[in-house]
Amino acid sequence: MSEHGHHHDIGGRSSADDQYLETPPGSSYEHTDANVGVLVKFAFWLIISAIIVHVGLGVMYALLIRQSAERVDTRQYPLAVNQQPRLPIGPRLQQSPANEIYDFRTKEEAELHGYGWMDKDAGTVHIPIEDAMRIMVERGLLSREQDASQPAPPGLMPSDASSGRVMERRR
Repeated sequence: MSEHGHHHDIGGRSSADDQYLETPPGSSYEHTDANVGVLVKFAFWLIISAIIVHVGLGVMYALLIRQSAERVDTRQYPLAVNQQPRLPIGPRLQQSPANEIYDFRTKEEAELHGYGWMDKDAGTVHIPIEDAMRIMVERGLLSREQDASQPAPPGLMPSDASSGRVMERRR
């Protein structure tokens, strides 16, 4: 480095850093600053090209919508014209689970507390559960005392942890 603050390499030539050391006389800006005119032109052409691209995309989108509207009537698969749409095997997603569980519970409550046919051909009906329990107690069909006093039918024996159920005796 010399006395004047200039950087010189060995050959006596100035280095690239010399242009940053002082502002030239009569100038109010650094000569190494960006060229404003070039930046303005770049921004202008960038905006013009963005407008052209967006207008082109809008026109293309409108054409695609018009083409798809015209093709709605034509079938893509002519052999599938007379076929019913097939659903995949279950389980399928529920459309509205809250409504479905409400309908299910309402149907179950109606069966538990109402009269109706179970199998009309066989003459089997269902009655309200309160009536069924009352009839069972009146007839004494399933009281625990009778169940415990009667031995299991021959050939059947209670299973482990069966709570009264019987299984066939092995030979």
